[in-house]
Amino acid sequence: MKLYILLAAVAAAPLTASFAPALAADAVLTGPAAYGDYTSDAPGVTRHLTADTIPAPFATGSTRNNPKLVKRADGALPKVPAGFSVSVFATGMQGPRHMALAPNGDVFIAESNGGKISVMRPKAGGGAADVTVFADGFNQPFGIAFFPQKNPKWVYISNTDSVVRYPYKAGDLKASGPSETVIAKVPGGGGHWTRDLAFSQDGSKLFVAVGSGSNVAETMPKKSADEVKKWEAEYGRGAGWADETYRAVVLSATPEGKNMKVYATGIRNCSGLTTNPTNGDLWCSTNERDLLGDNLVPDYSTRVKAGQFYGWPWYYLGAHEDPRHAGERPDLVKDVSVPDVLYQSHSAPLQMAFYGASAGASAFPKDFSGDAFVALHGSWNRAKRTGYKVVRVHLKNGTPTGQYTDFLTGFVNSDADVWGRPVGVLEAQDGALLVSDDGGNVVWRVAHTNK
Repeated sequence: MKLYILLAAVAAAPLTASFAPALAADAVLTGPAAYGDYTSDAPGVTRHLTADTIPAPFATGSTRNNPKLVKRADGALPKVPAGFSVSVFATGMQGPRHMALAPNGDVFIAESNGGKISVMRPKAGGGAADVTVFADGFNQPFGIAFFPQKNPKWVYISNTDSVVRYPYKAGDLKASGPSETVIAKVPGGGGHWTRDLAFSQDGSKLFVAVGSGSNVAETMPKKSADEVKKWEAEYGRGAGWADETYRAVVLSATPEGKNMKVYATGIRNCSGLTTNPTNGDLWCSTNERDLLGDNLVPDYSTRVKAGQFYGWPWYYLGAHEDPRHAGERPDLVKDVSVPDVLYQSHSAPLQMAFYGASAGASAFPKDFSGDAFVALHGSWNRAKRTGYKVVRVHLKNGTPTGQYTDFLTGFVNSDADVWGRPVGVLEAQDGALLVSDDGGNVVWRVAHTNK
């Protein structure tokens, strides 16, 4: 059976610490049924969206449906699959976002609204963490990365307009020295302010993701064919210009910030940048464009290679032309890469983390190893909400299958209200999955309990 319909009782199930729908193990939602909304979300629901089944532009109206954040009800917890438990790991945060694991098991977290980087030190048995401010005074901090990977000497942190690093040794709870600027000028603020960081597996490259300054470069001036050719020779195939210079791209530089250049283009807003530790592939989780309808354009996670172009702003998901730029760049139509994993449109994917544990007190079953988790922050440009959950992305021998499965859900109360918005995902040293939630200003801990 390839399609199924969730019973109304599933959508109406109360918020509990553990939940698993009674569905066929091989059931997968495909085609139009894969889009759905929060009422069909539940741990275990699997979807597979493909570029050849997307709707036409403006098949529905474009809705501004911003969520109303409400206080979490007493005792309410996210829904997790059977055999798992969920608990509060840290509270009282100021916009908790990206997380990174230190070699001794400390968890670094960007509190973007508070302009600080904090350290959460887990307690034995999975209790609530102790939280210490590592450093503050940042400008919308987001990305965090340790370098080198083994025995790191530095912790790198991205502001919205720069990249800095602090000296680090395992166990540091506070910065032991002043910051050093690695990249002084990264295009900042604008339509998308998050700047994620990652290092190549061999340590030779620092990657920086920079989102676009607009929805679809509405005010970017036109260039002649000769002007475009000259521009792309320096900035890369499909690169934007004017206010979009060095935006909607992944940049690369040396770990010291030298030789900065465009690595990949046309990626509207990569807010989840990471490398797969099993094979070194660079991945982006990307927020696609708005205002084309409820189910357009699907967001995505994808492997990214040097020189690839993903279409923004002229195209999306291959040769699908954005009607707002009709006829402007026919020369690009054959150059647009199709992403690996498509999500329900407007889900807003953020941090992505590959799961690798096979041991540890809270480790997940072995079949999770090699798959990835992605936090979906949640929609605003959709009549019926989607996102507001954490999903499991399926890979086979390091290659994505295109399928993803709901893992942590239940943050939406109704068409109007939500009480949580997942942002960061991270595998803790004991195998638990940590999830930052900037709607509730809390960090959740998911552990496997059936051993």
